[in-house]
Amino acid sequence: MNSNNNKDNLRSEILKSASMYFDQEFGAKPFVPGITHIPVSGKVLDKDDLINLISSSLEMWLTAGDYTDNFEKKISKYLNIRHCLFVNSGSSANLLAISSLKILYDIKDGAEVITSAVNFPTTLNPILQNNLKPIFVDVDPHTYNIDADQIEEKITKKTRGIVLAHTLGNPIELEKIKNLCEKYNLFLMEDMCDALGGKYQDKFIGSFGDVATLSFYPAHHITTGEGGAVLTNNPKLKKIMLSMRDWGRDCYCKPGEDDTCKKRFDWQLGGLPLGYDHKYIYSHIGYNLKASDMQAAVGLSQMDKLNDFVIKRKQNFNFLYESFSDIEVFDLPKWSELSDPSWFGFPLTINEKATFNRRSLLKHYSEFNIGTRLLFAGNILLQPAYSNLNLDDPMNYPNATRVANDAFWLGVYPGLSEEMLTYVVESTKIFISENS
Repeated sequence: MNSNNNKDNLRSEILKSASMYFDQEFGAKPFVPGITHIPVSGKVLDKDDLINLISSSLEMWLTAGDYTDNFEKKISKYLNIRHCLFVNSGSSANLLAISSLKILYDIKDGAEVITSAVNFPTTLNPILQNNLKPIFVDVDPHTYNIDADQIEEKITKKTRGIVLAHTLGNPIELEKIKNLCEKYNLFLMEDMCDALGGKYQDKFIGSFGDVATLSFYPAHHITTGEGGAVLTNNPKLKKIMLSMRDWGRDCYCKPGEDDTCKKRFDWQLGGLPLGYDHKYIYSHIGYNLKASDMQAAVGLSQMDKLNDFVIKRKQNFNFLYESFSDIEVFDLPKWSELSDPSWFGFPLTINEKATFNRRSLLKHYSEFNIGTRLLFAGNILLQPAYSNLNLDDPMNYPNATRVANDAFWLGVYPGLSEEMLTYVVESTKIFISENS
């Protein structure tokens, strides 16, 4: 008893000290215009995140365990999606999702998968890595999402699925796309790494497709440092993804557990002898994509703040939208009246009324200590990694090329105050007045 009391007291002292350390090291600092950097994205952490992180580390479990289970359940409950698997990155989530869909639907090499010409590499790469052929569709220049009205003309007898991201948190036209998937018997993967908390027709995005993916990199809506997740309502797909995440093994025991099936030494699969240990029977060419309990512990704490994060992102987006609405040199973003975006960023496209180019504007922002980003890969077919693969002619996608030439985005993440955003707007107007 005394030993337990002493352990609890030590733990309490450690966590109390951690809380004091957070206040001292990471407490709020005043904003100094031009001196304080305004990031385009970033993590928002508090002492509860640190306490959860340290508390989980004191258990020295290190790999996936109870914190992981609870984190997966919390995400599932929030999004109302039956199954969630925590993985080590959003990129791994996309790889796991597409690799598992290929197995579930027995998709052969060379089959076609429709995706957007404005893309992120790790949304496109798993298509290529699974020996599938990406078929590109141009984007709507106002939403930066795939132009849903152009998809059907790209569907052939070889088409097996559609893989799309909700760009900067702006939901794709899910009703149109879902109808096409049902009409042509196609799978749908929603990459919602930039869009956690967004809705379409009053329903959380991520639940419309066969599978959805999330990223918990520090730039995203919540963070676990590194980390991601795959979500599905399909129990067969969940079983395949679980195997593919855990080396491709047939066994479904959690780390540290044995004989969940109650016949560990009674299996006979493949050419293996009867009784071969089920923990070492492999049914798929899989990976080890698990994340750690320490990451999950931070995620659990972050989930408690997600609703507030989403509200703040919307407020920041609305502030910038209203502030830029009277600046004629920019095309402002649009979104469907059926959607309620959880914004990742505020996109702008420099139009023909401007007397300056994007490069000069972004250099100006940098000089004013304001962070910016381009719209990921732009027209991804122009990128050096893909230009020699003979995937398609990038000039077939004029809107995507315009994104590559003229679009960028500003931050809206919850760590940005109205004072910071006001400085961003004022700095923009200074540049425009000096370059008109």
